[in-house]
Amino acid sequence: MIKMVSLILGGGAGSRLYPLTSQRSKPAVPIGGKYRLIDIPISNCLNSGVKRMFVLTQYNSASLNKHIKNTFNFDMFSHGFVDILAAEQTPNSDSWFQGTADAVRQSMHHLNNHDHDYVLILSGDQLYQMNFEELAKYHIKQKADLTIATIPVVDRDAPGFGIMKVNEKGFIDDFVEKPALDTLSAWQSAVPEEYAREGKHYLASMGIYIFKRQFLKKLFDDNPEATDFGKEIIPHAIEKGYKVASYSFDDYWTDIGTIRSFFEANIALTDDIPKFDLFNSGKQIYTRPRLLGPSKIFGTWFNQSVIAEGCIILAKKMERCIVGIRSRIGEGTEISNVIVMGNDRYETLEEISKNDTRPNLGIGNNCHIRNAIIDKDVRMGNNVTIHGSVSLQDSEESTHCIRDGIIVVKKGAIIPNGTKIGLGA
Repeated sequence: MIKMVSLILGGGAGSRLYPLTSQRSKPAVPIGGKYRLIDIPISNCLNSGVKRMFVLTQYNSASLNKHIKNTFNFDMFSHGFVDILAAEQTPNSDSWFQGTADAVRQSMHHLNNHDHDYVLILSGDQLYQMNFEELAKYHIKQKADLTIATIPVVDRDAPGFGIMKVNEKGFIDDFVEKPALDTLSAWQSAVPEEYAREGKHYLASMGIYIFKRQFLKKLFDDNPEATDFGKEIIPHAIEKGYKVASYSFDDYWTDIGTIRSFFEANIALTDDIPKFDLFNSGKQIYTRPRLLGPSKIFGTWFNQSVIAEGCIILAKKMERCIVGIRSRIGEGTEISNVIVMGNDRYETLEEISKNDTRPNLGIGNNCHIRNAIIDKDVRMGNNVTIHGSVSLQDSEESTHCIRDGIIVVKKGAIIPNGTKIGLGA
């Protein structure tokens, strides 16, 4: 048995995912109608036999704590756990996490009570399905000190990642963090023909690392001021001649770093055969079992949409939509290319009867919504028009903001009857 502990990095303030991160940490952002981002790395670990996990976070962690507490409970015989490690003051540090490496360094003492030979470090904001046991076996076979999971990317994406040169034995000879466009030509690697045809000539770090336990400790001892893996720790390991291997990953992977990437990754789940498979019993995604009733639909025309549990839908038309738990959508409403995150609770009939001027929880009648994200617990009135477009400038209002042409209606926002937002407003 491979003795391995996983550390899942919860990320920083998540400013590029604002306003979805205004009231929650990035790993707690809902995705796919019923899941949260943190469910992805945790499910990958569980499907790979890795059952000891720490989630490192420091921003808006209350909802993340609640979700993990209500979801990932292990029996007393499994010795498995998913624990939250928030930034804390200790005798060795009185500051918040300053970067990926600093977050791991400050959390290392929590691992001392757990028998392990390897430390698996993951990101909490990526969408992919990987068998970490295969990664660990490759790491052991290579007799590597550190193994980095890599994926081929095209030139326009390369400046956003750590890019490396890999030799014929699978070891990394050189590494640069987020190279400038004018230096890219020097960082091309030999890749399989199928990737070369797609213009994917650059090997990018996926932010997935596996370290020998003692080697990770040595790196921190040798670099006491280093705060980031990509900028400092990994280049140091390569320069000193340590065995740093590349594990080539050839399946779907995307980094959920911006509103646009979040939107596109969600909408892609509505494809006939999506690249991220929610229906594979061998790679299932675990989340909180809410025990909701089935969804009810009345006369709605649907095309390529994913609908979670507990919804009540009377809409006229819905196309390429992700519809989250407990969503309520009124008569005559037409929605396309929209993520509706749903609601955290149902309004009772008594509560609805008292909503004289305030819209009911959910989306009202005769609304037209396109290219938008509707966060949780929104109260949207009747005859509302929301139309996102790449022609729109980024902006922010009290109830919504526009990012990369996507209109994001903020959590708990109240949108009055007849409101027009976006194109044609």
